[in-house]
Amino acid sequence: MAHTKSLMLHINDLTYRIGPRLLFDSASAALPERARVGFVGRNGAGKTTLFRMISGEIEPEGGAIKIPRLAKMGRVEQEAPGGPQALIDFVLSADIERAALMAEAETASEPMRIADIQTRLADIDAHSAPARAASILSGLGFDHDAQSRALSEFSGGWRMRVALAAVLFSAPDILLLDEPTNYLDLEGALWLVDYLSHYPATVVVISHDRDLLDDVCDHILHLDQGKLVLWRGNYTSFEKQRREQQLVLQKQQKKQAEKRAHLQAFVDRFRASATKARQAQSRIKMLARMEDVGAIIDTDVLPFRFPSPARPLSPPIVTMERASAGYGQTTVLRGLDLVISNDDRIGLLGSNGNGKSTFAKLVAGRLDPLGGVVKRSSKLEVGFFAQHQIDDLDEHGTPFSHIAPLMPGETESRIRAACANIGFPGQKAETRITSLSGGEKARLLMGLSTFTGPSLVILDEPTNHLDIDSRAALIDAINAYEGAVILVSHDRRLLEACADRLWLVADGTVKTFDGDMVDYQKFVLDTANGTQPGKAVGAAAKGAAKPAEPVEKPKPRGDAGMLRRRIQSVDERLKKFEDLLRKIDAILADPAAFVKDPAKANQLAGQRTEVERALVSAEEEWLELTGELEAVGG
Repeated sequence: MAHTKSLMLHINDLTYRIGPRLLFDSASAALPERARVGFVGRNGAGKTTLFRMISGEIEPEGGAIKIPRLAKMGRVEQEAPGGPQALIDFVLSADIERAALMAEAETASEPMRIADIQTRLADIDAHSAPARAASILSGLGFDHDAQSRALSEFSGGWRMRVALAAVLFSAPDILLLDEPTNYLDLEGALWLVDYLSHYPATVVVISHDRDLLDDVCDHILHLDQGKLVLWRGNYTSFEKQRREQQLVLQKQQKKQAEKRAHLQAFVDRFRASATKARQAQSRIKMLARMEDVGAIIDTDVLPFRFPSPARPLSPPIVTMERASAGYGQTTVLRGLDLVISNDDRIGLLGSNGNGKSTFAKLVAGRLDPLGGVVKRSSKLEVGFFAQHQIDDLDEHGTPFSHIAPLMPGETESRIRAACANIGFPGQKAETRITSLSGGEKARLLMGLSTFTGPSLVILDEPTNHLDIDSRAALIDAINAYEGAVILVSHDRRLLEACADRLWLVADGTVKTFDGDMVDYQKFVLDTANGTQPGKAVGAAAKGAAKPAEPVEKPKPRGDAGMLRRRIQSVDERLKKFEDLLRKIDAILADPAAFVKDPAKANQLAGQRTEVERALVSAEEEWLELTGELEAVGG
């Protein structure tokens, strides 16, 4: 990493347009040395355009961007790398100086030059480079075997991770990252947040991930109405300061309006008066010179709305007994003994390729079990959102044309009202899909997926194209929804705010994770640092449906804190099972239940047996864990 004195990035009176739209209007900012800056602003405001200007890809119309002459800049290319080169070799080649010196060292024959090369290699710590590159790749989800495989063997999303690894390894003085968590899973995002929070140079990151902006950044650069303003502190601090500024401006606006009204009243009263004419003219000039106090303009974020089920189903809605799932002859998940209630909020953890999507499809009934039993409520309707389904929207259609088939026989006004309800009011309902932003497409797909008020909603990476305010609106919608929810997301805040149960998809199965998101972050970082058995990406990194290699889980024995957390988790399960039994017993206690709907009553009686069996199993686990806690003196 080049050591440049008082490294700063200066943006001076920057002006830039795209067509008639003015993105930057004499914008200026100066970033301090080693600042970790979160770059925020509305979608389409020009954030990526500024990165392109900083990188020299495009020239500003006016103004200048100044970077110290010796500063090395790093930015992930938009094109995913490919070819036969091994991952580890591609990352190592990102350090151009090291790669050139290593190549020259093999052919150099002049003693002085050999000495110079070896001295410089020692100065840049070249011989530890393979270990550093491997550590970064491991943190981003690539195990030892995967690191030796060719780039061409991996899907585009995984190759973008390799591109990110290469930029991090090159250790630039100014690191530019544009939505780096969009192609990471939760585990990779947690590792990246930790890595960037210790990065010893200047970082500028465009992100809608609020946890990243809070945990990494010490400055926020805000692009609004063509201007740049640098705020000290993380995103939460920025938001607080900005709201305080807004209140001050509102007060100033009110005072200014009162003063303007007072001056205007004097002018109106004395304009025709011979004795007061001069004073009236003076006040007219004061009014003309008075500049408006500009208020902070926030575009209102449309809410998300997930219709709750008209009638809650009797719990449980899904029961699995020794179930297995996969594709053809390949088993991805096995030994699934799980119960999902009608009000569960479950967050699925586990690195990509371990089977989260397979599990979601099994729950939704989109995948038949390869073995065991999966029982679903006969009236279970599932709303399923998966990010890749955005590509299935009819690009020639509109929100109206997508909603209309769901409302056969309804009037146009009712269909338009439904469009407005999911975020496409008025003429927006007639916008072509190709003209919608990524966030608008995600909003439309979520509206279509939940349109009928399903009893279970499965959301697989719903936040990729949503800005910070839209993510907050999504959290509100999930928490207001009265059915069951299963979440797969790399957004830690979404999981913390919405999930009350965490299930870990790993080692070819799905089990309760004993702890909260803070515990899981520690688990992920310990795994990446090699202080406990880790995850296996390997073959799964290709995106193929293959089971993960068996990985031994950390043993809780002897760890009183871990044992207490596991006991608390089992306590919560016991309470849930007991609540389920009470609900079922209350229904079965009515003698008329067997007369009105005998099939339903018999089904409930069967479900009661399943829940009771799960309750007994949980009680046995509780007894075992409390015994272990006593043994370690807890």
